[in-house]
Amino acid sequence: MPPDPGAASAGAADLAEIARAADRSGFAYLATCDHVAIPRRLAGAMSTVWYDPVATLSFLAGVTEHVRLLSHVAILGLRHPLISAKQYATLDHLSGGRLILGVGAGHVQEEFEALGVDFARRGAVLDETLDALRAALGPEEYPEFEGGRFSFKDLGQLPRPAQEWIPVWVGGSSPAAVRRAAVRGDGWLPQGDPRDRLPAQIARIAQLRAEAGVTGPFEVGAITEALYVGEPGWDTGRRTLTGKAEALAESLREYGALGVDQIQVRFRSRDRAELVGQITAFGAEVAPHLND
Repeated sequence: MPPDPGAASAGAADLAEIARAADRSGFAYLATCDHVAIPRRLAGAMSTVWYDPVATLSFLAGVTEHVRLLSHVAILGLRHPLISAKQYATLDHLSGGRLILGVGAGHVQEEFEALGVDFARRGAVLDETLDALRAALGPEEYPEFEGGRFSFKDLGQLPRPAQEWIPVWVGGSSPAAVRRAAVRGDGWLPQGDPRDRLPAQIARIAQLRAEAGVTGPFEVGAITEALYVGEPGWDTGRRTLTGKAEALAESLREYGALGVDQIQVRFRSRDRAELVGQITAFGAEVAPHLND
């Protein structure tokens, strides 16, 4: 999901003000994605503006107090699991346990090739990386793991995460991604699924978890349509939900009826002030109607 056009000129002050607004307004988390480099052929559609998730979430942790910090999603296969463990354990430690590790297989082939990573095998690499990270992000100072690609022992990493168990939400809507979320994840982040596709996907996850004997809490997420609280008075583009708070809340409550536990919202805006206003209005006027 490409960033908004205004992200190209955004600076630290913009990010900090937006994050503080979300923190004050009671949002559950802030999210940022992961791309190392975008090939020229995709730059028009994707942009080349992608903030590094660890650096960005660490910065935002320092200017907020409560809101959680989500990588949506970290392309873990681009890095050795011990490197990812060091980065995300440090982030969780310094943020006081606010990390949610969102992960995905990735889709930009040139990005993998430039880093010497096998694009065709990225799914299998991610699966083993997740298994390795479960060990490396655990409580042990000297974690151990033995796999087909990665193995480590007698290598200490401090600090440890503040959380005893870092939640892992798996992104993607392909059959492989859905299976990965079901058997290896604590949650699922669909990528662009329309509302009418969600019930079948959620049922599939429940089936896969039952077949694998996987138990425990599981969070189903969804990315909503773009939102604008109120009447914008300007063209917000197609597929944007606009209107009064009660009407927006009524539409968004449908996600809960479909089996969704949490929604990821994004707002149409023309500048930082308007975006902060939208975040504030949503927190004050729409969110109370979602938690009935």
